[in-house]
Amino acid sequence: MQLALKHLTTFISILRGINVSGHNIIKMDELKKLIISLGFENVRTYIQSGNIVYQTKTTDPKELNLMIKKAIQKNFGFEIPVHTLTIETLENIIQKNPFVKQSIDAAFLHVTFLAEVPAPEKIDLLKSIDYKNDIFEIIEQTMYLYCPKGYGNTKLTNTFVESKLKVSATTRNWKTTNELLNLAKN
Repeated sequence: MQLALKHLTTFISILRGINVSGHNIIKMDELKKLIISLGFENVRTYIQSGNIVYQTKTTDPKELNLMIKKAIQKNFGFEIPVHTLTIETLENIIQKNPFVKQSIDAAFLHVTFLAEVPAPEKIDLLKSIDYKNDIFEIIEQTMYLYCPKGYGNTKLTNTFVESKLKVSATTRNWKTTNELLNLAKN
């Protein structure tokens, strides 16, 4: 009798607001154990800001968001937004970055992952504000952000973007975004 092989899909989950300024502290080894306890396999984390790569039979990113969010609330006592992507989605996000072909310093490039496509009038509102040297483009559920004075000096923080677009957002720098794709593919 031949055993059926279970089909696993690789996902990348990005958590917002953990290990920031002493709030919502989760050690990555504890996070990894929690994700394994959900039945996910080949679980890996990347840096301390809540980036998880794993494989699972579950194929719905929204279901995975909810599972991880509930598990974190139950085990750590706080609620945080979770954004889950497939390898294909993350590849697409990286390929569509409008700033990569420009002669800019990639160290100041960021990707803000949005929970859903913002309403056009909300995007127009965000575009109507002067951000000095900071520039951005929104393509589908992604905001590409270039902050030549550093992300720590931009108005375009997650909280600000969420207040204007009315969608959950979390940001990663360009290096981390690419590293997550490399980790997911290997």
